[in-house]
Amino acid sequence: MAGDPLIELRNVNKHFGSLHVLRDIDLTVDRGEVVVVIGPSGSGKSTLCRTINRLETIDSGRITIDGSPLPAEGRGLARLRTEVGMVFQSFNLFAHRTVLANVSLAQIKVRGRGRAQADRRSLELLDRVGLADQAEKLPAQLSGGQQQRVAIARALAMDPQALLFDEPTSALDPEMINEVLDVMRQLAAEGMTMVVVTHEMGFARSAAHRVVFMADGRIIEDRTPEEFFTAPESDRARDFLSKILKH
Repeated sequence: MAGDPLIELRNVNKHFGSLHVLRDIDLTVDRGEVVVVIGPSGSGKSTLCRTINRLETIDSGRITIDGSPLPAEGRGLARLRTEVGMVFQSFNLFAHRTVLANVSLAQIKVRGRGRAQADRRSLELLDRVGLADQAEKLPAQLSGGQQQRVAIARALAMDPQALLFDEPTSALDPEMINEVLDVMRQLAAEGMTMVVVTHEMGFARSAAHRVVFMADGRIIEDRTPEEFFTAPESDRARDFLSKILKH
């Protein structure tokens, strides 16, 4: 796995007006690697995640996926978004379509699969996230945790090279968080390349190959979970950990 970069950010900067939200970001994610991004609110974590599939544009620097720079728009961008799937905080499912149709839709529209083939793949993936029996329901009939698992199945249906997770459990009730993290742990174990922005330190500890700690738009630490959680190098990280690990 080492030395096979799939996602690379070099000297990436991003402003929202006068706010400098990403400052000289350098980050490499190898194929099959799980990188968890943590840090205080407003540190730039979600923006970083969203630049990787160009939901946010950058002001300067360079981002490459599998050696190719991010396409600006049009067809290339649509293709990029099939290669780099995204799972959001809010599930973004189509309310008026069944669970099955939600997972099949982009396969048909973007990947060009026939409906029967798409539905077959969707059912496989719904089974994988433990929801094959919910295929004919509408999203509103499911719990938040179930909806997020459908969103993961939908992202997987495109056969992406990598998945981005932007705080995938922060909108969920506590008892639903684990059912989503369990699916993510399983994907990690199967070798899916993942960049995960999360507040779930247990997941960072158990599933990440690397923990990236951000503060004030910068990457302050980029280390193994073991190193980061037992001996953080920076005052910012020590302060952050002391606040969250007390509770």
